[in-house]
Amino acid sequence: MGALKPWHIIILVVVILLVFGSRKLPDMARGLGRSMRILKSETEAMKTDSNNPDKDGDVRAEPKHTREPLDPPAPVNETVIDGEAVDRKQTR
Repeated sequence: MGALKPWHIIILVVVILLVFGSRKLPDMARGLGRSMRILKSETEAMKTDSNNPDKDGDVRAEPKHTREPLDPPAPVNETVIDGEAVDRKQTR
């Protein structure tokens, strides 16, 4: 019962032809083939990169810059009351 029968494939082909048309199918197949070739070449490149790291090591593992810690914020001499900034010296 869960197997794909030949008549299921025929129905799928007919529906695909009706939906996309016979003109667009070759273009779609070409695009799919190009995408698969690109994906295959990129995965091959990733495999060779991971198997043969540069003599300096993996550049992506170390950051290229260092960050200095931020200075603490300066104290603020005003208070916000009802959405308006009021100087603390005036309220006391």
